Amino acid sequence: MNTKRQKLFIILGGFFILNAMLAEFIGVKIISLEANMGWQLFNISLFGSIFSFDLTAGVILWPVVFVMTDIINEHFGIRGVKFLSWLTSALIVYAFIIVYLVINLAPATWWPNSQTEQGVPDMQLAFKAIFGQGLWIIIGSLISFMVGQLLDAMIFQKIKKMFADKMLWLRATVSTLFSQFIDSYLVLFIAFYIGNNWSMQQVLAIGTGNYIYKFCIALLMIPLLYGVHWGIKKYLEKDNPAID
Repeated sequence: MNTKRQKLFIILGGFFILNAMLAEFIGVKIISLEANMGWQLFNISLFGSIFSFDLTAGVILWPVVFVMTDIINEHFGIRGVKFLSWLTSALIVYAFIIVYLVINLAPATWWPNSQTEQGVPDMQLAFKAIFGQGLWIIIGSLISFMVGQLLDAMIFQKIKKMFADKMLWLRATVSTLFSQFIDSYLVLFIAFYIGNNWSMQQVLAIGTGNYIYKFCIALLMIPLLYGVHWGIKKYLEKDNPAID
């Protein structure tokens, strides 16, 4: 593997890991898609519960992660995706261990009340509430991440072989269609159905909202996928004109 390919793998891998880890930590915030878009709440009946697009903030970045998966798969194969996926999972576990240790450190006596004027009565409790994700949430997110990544990589490669490296949009779309479907429901099932006594109706309703959003964004990012793919080809073919 030449120097340019090594540099490219490090850059793509770093961006992949950064987005995956950010998505894990910002996922504690629940956002309203309708409110952010200036729409009326949907409030429709779905799976026996009232449904609106209340999404975890992590869905902002997960489509980026899946597009990066396809880019890495296209240029470095399934081995590259597996390596980065396992590395990312290990780093996420490491990050949560460090956060857990920090949460349990005794704060300075003045710090818990340091932001009362800004409406935060106890910074220690706020810090714990934001960063102290439950064990089932961590387990669910890690399992769904790995299952989604490996499924995406395998489907992508199978379609690539079927069409002899043509139709990048098709393998990217189909692999995302299946992998994000599994990811959207599996994380909620483990983290909240098993770990927090949610009803199956809640899991299905919120999972459906997450899936619709992530898949639509992934479709909208297809032009970006082609743009990055084109840029990588131009970057690499300077050293290897035969690259396709």
